[in-house]
Formats: sequence, structure tokens, C-alpha cells
Amino acid sequence: MSNKPERAALPVKRSSSLSSLQPIDSSPFKNASSQWIVWGSVFIMWLMSLLPWRHWTPAPDLLMLVIAFWVLHEPRRMNMLWAFSLGILIDVHDGSFFGEHALSYVLAAYGAIVLTRRLLLFEPLIQLIHLLPVFLVANAVPRFLHAWLAGEWGGWGWVLSAALTAMLWPLVDFLLFLPHRRLDDADDGSA
Repeated sequence: MSNKPERAALPVKRSSSLSSLQPIDSSPFKNASSQWIVWGSVFIMWLMSLLPWRHWTPAPDLLMLVIAFWVLHEPRRMNMLWAFSLGILIDVHDGSFFGEHALSYVLAAYGAIVLTRRLLLFEPLIQLIHLLPVFLVANAVPRFLHAWLAGEWGGWGWVLSAALTAMLWPLVDFLLFLPHRRLDDADDGSA
């Protein structure tokens, strides 16, 4: 005989059905975006960046916006090397200091990469608030370098450009995820 006291059985609530299990993340899994959507949107924004309206100082940088968007959502397809290459193409077209736009696009891509885990937790309006400083820094560094190297100051219009670029984030999020929403609606209807 042992002198150990017997343990009283504690009631344990166990659910026997699998339907009571809840997923850790209730959002649906995201499908990868089509290469046609990614590169088509980048190509269209690159073409729009070649138009003369972009030389207006407060104009939003749509190519930077799309680069940051795809670096955030499709990092395997769009990365800092592509951002640099697209920036060099814009520099060659503009005849500006070689590397100004490349530096700007790489800084925006880097900012999106650094904030990826945080940004993916929020809705596009909150992402806008997080990305505003990224776009400000991405525009400020090349402007200050240009002012230092060229000896001419272009003014403060770039601040409005960065703000307008950030303000367009929810619209770009809506438009570029539109094909995903159509596929999700089609999946919901087939069940």
C-alpha cells in the first residue's frame, strides 16, 4: 500500500467535433498575384511616368507607389533590384542626375520591406499612415543630395508629392487587388 493521496479527477471540457476549432488567422489565404497583373501595372505606371505631367513638382510618383505596393505584397517578383532598374530608366528619360530616382525607388522599396510584417496587419488607410514617412524619406534624400551636388534648391513641392503619393495608397490597393476580390467572390459562390 502506498501512502500517496489519489488525485481527484478535474472536469475537462473537450469538444469532440472539428467544427469547433477556430483558425489562428481568420483572414483567407492570399493567392499569389498573376505575373501579368504585377508587371502590367508596373509597365503602365512606367509609361505614365514618361508623360510630361510628372515634371510638375507636387505630382505623385505613381511608379514609386506601385513599386512599394508590389514589394510589400509580392516580394518574390518585385524587389530592390527591380526598383533600382526602374529608377535608372526614369533617370535616363529625365536627364537628371544619374541615380536620383533609382535611390528614391530603392529607399521606398526598402521602407516597404522593413515594415512588411507591420503593414500586412492593417487596412490600407492605416498602411497609408505608416508609409507616409517612407515616401517622405524616399523623396527627401535625393532632393537634398541634388541640392548639395548641383547647388540649386528645387523648393518644398516634393513634400506635397510624397503626401499625394501616400494618399493614393488605398486606391492602388483597391485597384490592384480587384482581380483577387473577383476570384474570392467566385469561390464563395461555388460553395
